[in-house]
Amino acid sequence: MTHRSRIGVIVIDCQTEDLGPATEFWAVALGVSGKVDPDGKYAVLADRKGYPKVLLQAVEHESRVHLDIETDDREAEATRLEALGARRVAAIKGWIVMEAPTGHRFCLVKPQGDDFPGDARTWEA
Repeated sequence: MTHRSRIGVIVIDCQTEDLGPATEFWAVALGVSGKVDPDGKYAVLADRKGYPKVLLQAVEHESRVHLDIETDDREAEATRLEALGARRVAAIKGWIVMEAPTGHRFCLVKPQGDDFPGDARTWEA
């Protein structure tokens, strides 16, 4: 059995209750437009074709950047990465939070783009 995965999103976690100023900064810094969602939890930075995409996320923990790896089989991808030394941290709303042996957190998410699998890598189970 095979599954596919690729970096889908670079997520900029912002410790804030108001993503407006962060969205303005990152949109100008990256030369794109940005829009905060109605809930105020996320902001998508647009006007960029291809991958990875950039997303801002309002969080309670310390600000940091993390990757979202999109995959057509989150469980198989988690198992593959655990064999490489990663560990599962949590399962939240359909995604799996992982931690690399280096301590970096990342998430395994369902495909985010209309072009998936596109250039995603195929892995053998």
